[in-house]
Amino acid sequence: MIKEYLLSEENQRILISVKRSSRKSIGLEVRAAGEVIVRIPNRLSDKRLKEFIESHKTWIFQKIALIKQKTESKKELRVPAWDTLSDMEREKIKEKISHRIQYYSKKMQVEYQRVTIRNQKTRWGSCSSKGNLNFNYRLFYLPEELLDYVMVHELAHRRYMNHSPQFWQEVETYCPDYEICRKKLGEYRFATEEENENL
Repeated sequence: MIKEYLLSEENQRILISVKRSSRKSIGLEVRAAGEVIVRIPNRLSDKRLKEFIESHKTWIFQKIALIKQKTESKKELRVPAWDTLSDMEREKIKEKISHRIQYYSKKMQVEYQRVTIRNQKTRWGSCSSKGNLNFNYRLFYLPEELLDYVMVHELAHRRYMNHSPQFWQEVETYCPDYEICRKKLGEYRFATEEENENL
């Protein structure tokens, strides 16, 4: 059974991941990072799978091109690669983020458990159901208002583990300009020093 499928068009190639499960329908997903996943029923034949992918070839390449266009139009904020940071630099990053979290947790009257700083590829931050907070180290290099927005956003999840209207009301209470901050945050793309060498 096929687990990956290489889709080609002229000088372009895309490796598609195939996920089989007990589902009854076929699903096609193109993620923000450009990853393509096709989800199919366990019993679907390889022949039918290939036919489905090939029939959606134009749509897949259009989506990939759109993602690339959006990425290239974003502002580039160059940051040091995670592996090049010293222990002191990493501690400085954690200290700054922890300070802002402590400030807003008191202001919002919510509690949290552990704060972890990571080299995340796609997320700025996350909040687990247990109250553990994870943050992208790149936040350290953002403008203060965007850093604070992410802090408020994740702490609001301590009350609402969703993105319901109530959740956004909570965010707006402590970050009135959250819509502007959210838009600005989406305008950034990061290039580390390691990536810059390959440009």
